[in-house]
Amino acid sequence: MVAKRGHGLTCFARLSLFLFALILSSARQTTFQDIARKLKLEDNQLLRTEKRFRVFMENYGRNYSTREEYLQRLEIFAGNMLRAAENQALDPTAIHGVTQFSDLNEDEFQRHYTGVNGGFPLNNGAGGVAPPLEVDGLPEDFDWREKGAVTEVKKQGKCGSCWAFSTTGSIEGANFIATGKLLNLSEQQLVDCDSQCDITERTTCDNGCNGGLMTNAYKYLLESGGLEEESSYPYTGEKGECKFDPGKVAVRITNFTNIPVDENQIAAYLVKHGPLAIGLNAIFMQTYIGGVSCPLICSKKWLDHGVLLVGYKAKGFSILRLGNKPYWIIKNSWGKRWGVDGYYKLCRGHSICGMNTMVSAAMVAQTQTTTKSYASY
Repeated sequence: MVAKRGHGLTCFARLSLFLFALILSSARQTTFQDIARKLKLEDNQLLRTEKRFRVFMENYGRNYSTREEYLQRLEIFAGNMLRAAENQALDPTAIHGVTQFSDLNEDEFQRHYTGVNGGFPLNNGAGGVAPPLEVDGLPEDFDWREKGAVTEVKKQGKCGSCWAFSTTGSIEGANFIATGKLLNLSEQQLVDCDSQCDITERTTCDNGCNGGLMTNAYKYLLESGGLEEESSYPYTGEKGECKFDPGKVAVRITNFTNIPVDENQIAAYLVKHGPLAIGLNAIFMQTYIGGVSCPLICSKKWLDHGVLLVGYKAKGFSILRLGNKPYWIIKNSWGKRWGVDGYYKLCRGHSICGMNTMVSAAMVAQTQTTTKSYASY
């Protein structure tokens, strides 16, 4: 009897495990169907999307710990593929599709990979507004990379520190023009040590991986005495204890200025002062792969990402047979696998995504060794 009872319990246990597995399998299938229903996709469409998702996982080294997380990220990925198709329709001169951010929802993307605080175009007097420059005779094409004023594309990681990379990029360029030396400067110093606040909006403060403003960073550097090199204060991708050493300062800025919103003026200041720190609306950048981005709709009033303007080209894309149109060359901080080897091409002359409304430049003291002047170009 004991043996039979034990055998009966074993059979019951096996049956229970089978039913439990069947329930789990049914739940997974329902979840998969729920994704298709929620996104209004046919099952075969979602299956094709899942194949693309698996390729994405392999290409970007994704490994989700549970089936639940896998399905959650699949749903986000499928939604982002629909969004990429919408962006392609709204931005036909660019290429939109799978990127390293395709398994992130909008909140995750903005929180971890953008980081300009305040959101609105710069409208205060911080740093003063630069006087107008002569725009006649500007080069048709101009690119500071070709002149040695731009460091390699960097990677901010999962940290909303774009503002720090935009700031260091502008100072690296200004220092190159002033001294003839290209130094790789420390973003981590700004992430760890800078807590400056905007003079007109006291709640808009620089806050490490939680965002900041380039003009606030300039003010911090004026007060702290300067910026260390990357080699002495390396980037970690997270906010830590401030370890700034005044004895290791590599570059000191003397001032900074806000550039007028006129895009011809921006071009003139770019040529004269070097790469410019700018803020823009990054809504189309999550799905951007290449081409020249010129979206039909992109808010100019909500800026969330700090980048570096390094050049422009006279001819790069065509809209409705209107011929080749000019574009800006923008250095991003999401690594070389994003965009065009880490760069963003954005059409010029239309205030696209508010790129002309938060533009600033840093000034560095000149030395006897200098690069060519503005007039030389």
